[in-house]
Amino acid sequence: MAGKLQSPRGFHDLTGSDLRRFRRVSSVCRELFTRYGFEEIILPVVEYAELFERSIGEATDIVQKEMFVFTDRKGRRLALRPEGTAGAVRAFIQNNLYALRPYHKLFYEGPMFRYERPQAGRYRQFHQAGVEIFGVADPLADAELLKLVSDILETLGIPAVMELNSLGCRNCRGGYRDALLSYLEGVADHLCEVCFDRKNRNPLRVLDCKVESCRRAVASAPKMIDFLCEECREHYRRVKEYLKELGVGFRENLNLVRGLDYYTRTVFEAVSDELGTALIAGGRYDYLVEEFGGPPTPALGFAVGIERLMLLVEDPGREEELYLLIPFGDVWSYALKVASLLRYRGKKVEVSYRRGGLRKQLEFANRIKADFAVIVGEEEVKEGVVTLKDLRSGEQRRLRPEEIP
Repeated sequence: MAGKLQSPRGFHDLTGSDLRRFRRVSSVCRELFTRYGFEEIILPVVEYAELFERSIGEATDIVQKEMFVFTDRKGRRLALRPEGTAGAVRAFIQNNLYALRPYHKLFYEGPMFRYERPQAGRYRQFHQAGVEIFGVADPLADAELLKLVSDILETLGIPAVMELNSLGCRNCRGGYRDALLSYLEGVADHLCEVCFDRKNRNPLRVLDCKVESCRRAVASAPKMIDFLCEECREHYRRVKEYLKELGVGFRENLNLVRGLDYYTRTVFEAVSDELGTALIAGGRYDYLVEEFGGPPTPALGFAVGIERLMLLVEDPGREEELYLLIPFGDVWSYALKVASLLRYRGKKVEVSYRRGGLRKQLEFANRIKADFAVIVGEEEVKEGVVTLKDLRSGEQRRLRPEEIP
């Protein structure tokens, strides 16, 4: 192929500062997930396309426009996963996890894929860390999940506003949908082209549109909160009560619906005012396990957009000190033994493969931001020592390899 090879649009490499910030976000999430009692599950990147069409909803933008779908040699339709919940539900059922204990708390991390316009913090291959709780209907679980979201953001030093709403259940959703659809018919001339098409297929999504004309049109639309059955109303009340007791701040957004069809009752987003987008989002999906052929199982979860959080996290820098081992002359055997000893003791050691005098070697040490130079020449070998130079202070001394601090 002529010309320089490049990655496809929307697919990016992670190196240097970006990688360090990625690892920072990922490690904080994993550590807190573990503290909250979640166990890791590793899910496949490829699933049958039907899994997402059934769970996310055929009328959603993700399924209609954004999934990477292909057929295998036997003509079966496969998809690169656009989100993690559907795969986690499939795994929960397929592996009969429901038969092992009363409830399960799982977490995952990995790449997701959506064919959408690349922009800052949003790529066609992006990464999410997420958690799912299966088998708990109590609103206490909703509140704990939101506390976990709050802890992640606080640990990373990221300001965000928690937005909260309830989408009700089967018993109350139908009446609300009819009322909303009737209202949307009356303002149809003010809807954008996308929402005009949405109003019959997925009317709740019109409430979530960011186009200003649509926002004005739905400002007086019926609110789900006014249609909640008594059980959903009580569930929502208790979630808010627990959050106040836990000290988790939130604001109600009665137009918050999320973009996926499977949500019920509690939905939430941690929104960055700086980016104007959701950083962490999720909610309940109490019917999805049953709809996939499993036993009736209440469930809830959330996903963290790692690239989005990276935009708001400072580069943590390299934590461990770097030792550059510089051999002069035919001293490789001794030098490699010194390097092995230091690595065995947990040090990060780079052996210089360059040739040249001490000045050039120290210039190289500066370029790779080494903290110490461990110099080994024939004199050092004879005496069984090394010369250790602190590249930050300039201090230099001779000592035995096992004495290196």
